[in-house]
Amino acid sequence: MKVVVIGGTGLIGSKLVGKLNDHGHEAVAAAPNTGVNTLTGEGLAEVLEGASVVVDVSNSPSFEDQAVMDFFRTSTTNLLKAEAEAGVQHHVALSVVGTERLQESGYFRAKQAQEELIKASGIPYSIVHATQFFEFMKGIAAEATKGDTVRLAPVKIQPIGSDDVAAAVGRTAVGTPVNGVAEVAGPDEFQLDELIRKGLAAKNDPRTVVSDVHARYFGAELKETTLLPGPDAHIAATRFVDWLAQQQ
Repeated sequence: MKVVVIGGTGLIGSKLVGKLNDHGHEAVAAAPNTGVNTLTGEGLAEVLEGASVVVDVSNSPSFEDQAVMDFFRTSTTNLLKAEAEAGVQHHVALSVVGTERLQESGYFRAKQAQEELIKASGIPYSIVHATQFFEFMKGIAAEATKGDTVRLAPVKIQPIGSDDVAAAVGRTAVGTPVNGVAEVAGPDEFQLDELIRKGLAAKNDPRTVVSDVHARYFGAELKETTLLPGPDAHIAATRFVDWLAQQQ
């Protein structure tokens, strides 16, 4: 099966391409540095020739509200049009658990717009909602930092390793389209501020983590369960403590 991975040279994409090829599929990494640009359409028709499945794990280079909305709308529109012309039979997209609950955030409004375009396209689809990756804890801390203080809401989070995300997306890609959303999460539930505090301590980072119920998460205020998956989520195996030990 030929599977084209949009964003195939990034964190998830590169792992996904490797896993699919290891399982005997023809996985092709598509990204600007491989000559495929979903914003301009460059290389799309060529790379999609003979493809059964397209997996979109690309991300916007900017998280500024208008820039990220423009990215996902333009990229997704161009991609879906090219897929329809190529006869692609399954569109898979990676998104985020809680997207529909985080609409105060420009980034998550853009992800919601992406999902709505996919649902309206007429192409059989699967949307994988993953909780935040272990690898993104650094970015969450950076976004919440002012001076030497990291201000975070004491809400629940169930993060997941990128290897487990890639495996879940791969299983979805070679399976039957669900024409809906499938969730995947890590095995352990944490309090967000405590999780970041542990991560910073492990790297001897001197910043202080402060618990603040009104602290915003990429522009959105959080409720206790905003970031948690539902009861039917697939639970991955890798624990944060084990991943953290591997990093050290």
